[in-house]
Amino acid sequence: MPDPAASVSTVMDRPAPVEDCAEASLGRAAMPQRAPLTMPVQDLRTRPATHRDGGGGPLLARLFVFGGAAALTAYGGWQMYEVISVSGGTTWLQYVLLVLFVLNFSWIALAFTAALLGFAALLRREPPAPLPTGLATRTAIVMPVYNEGSARVFAGLQAMYEAVEATGLGRHFDWFVLSDSTQADAWIAEERAFLALREELGPEARLYYRHREKNHHRKAGNIADFVTGWGEAYDHMLVLDADSLLTGACIVRLAAAMEADPQAGIIQSLPLIINRNTLFARLQQFAARIYGPVIATGLSVWSGRDGNYWGHNAIIRMRAFAEAAGLPDLKGRPPFGGHILSHDFVEAALIRRAGWGVTMLPRLEGSYEESPPSLIDLAVRDRRWAQGNLQHARIIGAAGLAPASRQHFATGIAGYVASPLWLAQLVIGIVIVLQTAWVRPEYFSAEFGLYPVWPRFDPVRALQLFALTMGILLAPKVLGLILALLDAETRRASGGAGRLILSFLIEILLSALIAPIAMLIQSGSVFQILAGRDTGWNPQRRDDGSIPVSDIVRRHRWHTGLGLVTGVAAFAIATSLFLWMSPTILGLVLAIPLSWASGQLALGLALKGRGLLVTPEEQAPPAIAQRAGELARRNAARGFDDADALAALHADAALAQAHAAMLPEGRPRPRGHIDADHTLARAKIVEAESLTEARTWLTPKERFALLHDRAGLDQLSRLKPA
Repeated sequence: MPDPAASVSTVMDRPAPVEDCAEASLGRAAMPQRAPLTMPVQDLRTRPATHRDGGGGPLLARLFVFGGAAALTAYGGWQMYEVISVSGGTTWLQYVLLVLFVLNFSWIALAFTAALLGFAALLRREPPAPLPTGLATRTAIVMPVYNEGSARVFAGLQAMYEAVEATGLGRHFDWFVLSDSTQADAWIAEERAFLALREELGPEARLYYRHREKNHHRKAGNIADFVTGWGEAYDHMLVLDADSLLTGACIVRLAAAMEADPQAGIIQSLPLIINRNTLFARLQQFAARIYGPVIATGLSVWSGRDGNYWGHNAIIRMRAFAEAAGLPDLKGRPPFGGHILSHDFVEAALIRRAGWGVTMLPRLEGSYEESPPSLIDLAVRDRRWAQGNLQHARIIGAAGLAPASRQHFATGIAGYVASPLWLAQLVIGIVIVLQTAWVRPEYFSAEFGLYPVWPRFDPVRALQLFALTMGILLAPKVLGLILALLDAETRRASGGAGRLILSFLIEILLSALIAPIAMLIQSGSVFQILAGRDTGWNPQRRDDGSIPVSDIVRRHRWHTGLGLVTGVAAFAIATSLFLWMSPTILGLVLAIPLSWASGQLALGLALKGRGLLVTPEEQAPPAIAQRAGELARRNAARGFDDADALAALHADAALAQAHAAMLPEGRPRPRGHIDADHTLARAKIVEAESLTEARTWLTPKERFALLHDRAGLDQLSRLKPA
């Protein structure tokens, strides 16, 4: 039987395939020399001892946004009170309805006033700043990945690398792929793609790769591990997502903006959605392009230097991040305890607490991302975001936070609490109508009266209030449409005024039908979290494609059933109630076909072919997106993502040696501590006589453990192919 303790260097005994480039890269380290940077864990109970003057927020803008929202809410609440008190007496159920209405109305009123502010700011055209001709600092561009497709990840990375090099300032940037992948096939595919790209870019390429054995604290832990290990060597880091795509000019301008503002801690760009073709993704893409700038600009104006961070497509001052953004674990168990899921909001708040500025550049062009391809894919991601945002209820009261940071937390929490509040408002409204129709009035109440108290409504005021609510709700979208129509270039690139308006109406209609489904999904997520159910962290599905009908039916059958029951009940109670609830009822009844249609490429492409839901970035695709697409197709043809990890290592000795060289040095195992997956993997690989047996016997976790074991990898190389 082969000796499992043999040196891994024996893997080099077989020649490597010509198409793999691992052998040429063996002499170069996968990561640069370590440059540790201290990153202390922050105490949320006490404010930091040192505090810088990072500047404040614009008072007049905040008075307009929050004062205007408060005034609108007060007016809406008064009108609602007039609606329910027409009978001269108000029941406790009507008071509950009033409270729920005010809470929901305040949410949309704040979005309305912020959008007005953004609209006014965007009416003032500003020419883009000239491209910097020089930089004085070094920036690490970091892309955390987690079980992603290597073809697309490294295509985007290469396109951005080439674009930055084309500016003549590429020497100021180093590029890092920080892998937290837990699937063996994904890990080896990343390494193969990394080695191939490094070989293609040449010996001077500043491209690096690091894989963590344990994805402790997920993305936040991944970034923190990089900062504490290599952060001292860099002035800034530009954080990307796996689907991020930034032009070279955008990257250079972000670095120049950070240099120009020595008190800035974070500068966030506004990513636009591109490359989406399913029906649902095209709706999101169109909405983000036409309405997004209005909302983001309003947020930027009133936030000032008390802004927020969205976790990607932003540049961060390394010293500020290390000094202030070390995240503590929250006491207790998930979902409200443990490590912080939505870390980006918290990192921004802590950096601002330390006195660094957190700003946004919503006018900066060239920042892109992608979006989930279907309603169910969005729901999967949204479940994790819901838990992370509700977890902020444990952080919003932290000592020393700026009021605007607390508002960002409150906005994130309200974004998910709004769904169960809306659901409760609908239920209370139905109960009141039911009471009016079927329940006999209380003639002998505690308070003397000549007439019974009927829970009645003022229909005229109710209609006026409904119109006001819908106007405020839709106003940010209308303002975005107006700006698009006023901009000749945007108008033409969106298919012309007629198609742009028709696209707007399609988006409004489909969003209205999807809204009650999303409301129930989010409400279910909130109830699960309140019940103590933790979420996982599954990799996001980024490719276009539909979901099996059986999965759609299973996911939405309760939504459809609830819509049918509600519709029948509403019609039985009163025709007026049925008509009032018809948009909600229709959306729920159509939940299954709507969800199916949301992921269909054919439907999205059919609208695109007719010039509908089209964005300017589709009519004139950014050069970097075209380059990334070409590279992704080329990378996909190499088949790295389709290959079995063990088979790839067994067939390519140079790859196996490069993989072993990239592994961290082994740490001594405490006596009595046995890693079951590692132990079983070692036992199975020793007993196996062929690669086929090893691949059959090893579980996914054991395969992953084997890839960390140099001796086990050597044993793998000695197996017969079949």
